[in-house]
Amino acid sequence: MLIGYARVSTTDQDTRMQLDALKQAGCEVVFHENGSSIGPRPQLQRALAALKKGDTLIVWKIDRLARSLVDLLSIIGKLNDRGAAIRSLTEHIDTGSPIGEFVLHILGAFAQLERSIIRERSIAGQKAARDRGSIIGRKRSSTPEQEMQVLRMHADGVTMAGIAQAVGLSESSVKRTIYRTHKPGHSSLR
Repeated sequence: MLIGYARVSTTDQDTRMQLDALKQAGCEVVFHENGSSIGPRPQLQRALAALKKGDTLIVWKIDRLARSLVDLLSIIGKLNDRGAAIRSLTEHIDTGSPIGEFVLHILGAFAQLERSIIRERSIAGQKAARDRGSIIGRKRSSTPEQEMQVLRMHADGVTMAGIAQAVGLSESSVKRTIYRTHKPGHSSLR
C-alpha cells in the first residue's frame, strides 16, 4: 500500500500541491497537517502506525518528513522495523534499495546542515542589528506611562490579573513589564 504524508510549516500555507502530487503518485491514504516539524506531529505518527510490511510512505520532499538527520534516521529505523520503505517524489529517492537509503542519509545530512547555517546566519544578523542599535522583536504594547502604573500597582500588591484589567494590557504584557524590572534575565524576556 502507498501511504502519503504532507506537511506545511504554518497555518498560512497550504498542503494542496503536496496532496495533489501524492494522489497522482497513487497514495491510497494520505495524512496531512499544518504546523512546525517541532512538536508531536500526530498525523505523521498515524501515518507511521498505518504502515505494514511492504508498504511505502510517500512524501513530497524529505524535509516535510524530518526535522533533523537524527529524526530522519529514527523514522527510517521505525520503517525498517515494519518492513516499509520511504519514497520522495521531488528528490527521486526510494529506500527500497541500498543506494536509495544511502542517498536519503546524505540528503538528510545536507538538510540538517542547511537548517544549521540558516539559524547561524539569522542569529548573526540579529546580533549585528543589535550592535547597530536596532531593537529586535515587535514593538512593546505598553506605553512608558502604563509601565510606570504597572510597577506602582505591583509594588502595592495588586495581582497581575488586576493590574492588566486596570491598565488595559494583557497579563503577559504586565508580566514582562514586571520581569524587565525585577527579573531582567528571565527566560520569558528572550
